[in-house]
Amino acid sequence: MRHCGRRSVLTKATSLFEDVRAAVDTSGFAFVHAKEMAALLAIGEDGLIGFAVSWDDLGEDRHMADGGRYRRRRHATFDVSAEAVTRRPHQPHYQGTDFNPLNGGIERWFEPVRDDVAAHPAMQAVLATCYDLFDALTPVADQPDSWFVEVHQFRIEASTDGAGQPTPEGAHRDGVDWVLVMLLARDNIASGVTTISDLDRKPLGSFTLTEPLDSAIVNDARVFHGVTAVEPLDPAQTAHRDVLVVTFRRN
Repeated sequence: MRHCGRRSVLTKATSLFEDVRAAVDTSGFAFVHAKEMAALLAIGEDGLIGFAVSWDDLGEDRHMADGGRYRRRRHATFDVSAEAVTRRPHQPHYQGTDFNPLNGGIERWFEPVRDDVAAHPAMQAVLATCYDLFDALTPVADQPDSWFVEVHQFRIEASTDGAGQPTPEGAHRDGVDWVLVMLLARDNIASGVTTISDLDRKPLGSFTLTEPLDSAIVNDARVFHGVTAVEPLDPAQTAHRDVLVVTFRRN
């Protein structure tokens, strides 16, 4: 899959782009509200039609060392440059135990992101916007010709049998350069507070992703991030939290 002719957020949301860039550059992270994220992506609610619903079609994560069965996901990898977004052949996700002491140290195979989801205008807008932002935040001498990008669709389920753990490994770094966490849906969910701390574990901030497109943007080299457990508001009903996680790493 190869998509060329990326549009640039710089031509339509320059001031907002620079505000987000400045926040990340200064603090190592930014909380971007849904309206601002929609402006950066140049999509509205209609732009998510057929995209957010794909979270109903995720496979169970069977690599949970804590024995949990509360996480569903799909995974894909891309090469992203100024000229193109090119999907790579399906491959495993790997993190060393230094970054993920719970589930790291092994190749983890997940069901692939569906082709129609990878090609959806919303996904392409996310990848293009991340490129514009993350490449601009990277010193020119360190900017790669092409970024290695991983995309994860996550659904965290919660029930009376147990809370769902968005980050079961705790506050962590991912071992990449940049991270986007974007909310797609919260259904009957309580809590799920995102926490940010510096490399000495000193708290820097916290916020909760509550509206579709609310996003956290993280400089992975500078801060740890985590999310508190989620529980159902109404124990008699199903409950889940859906997010898209996108990581950029220099090849």
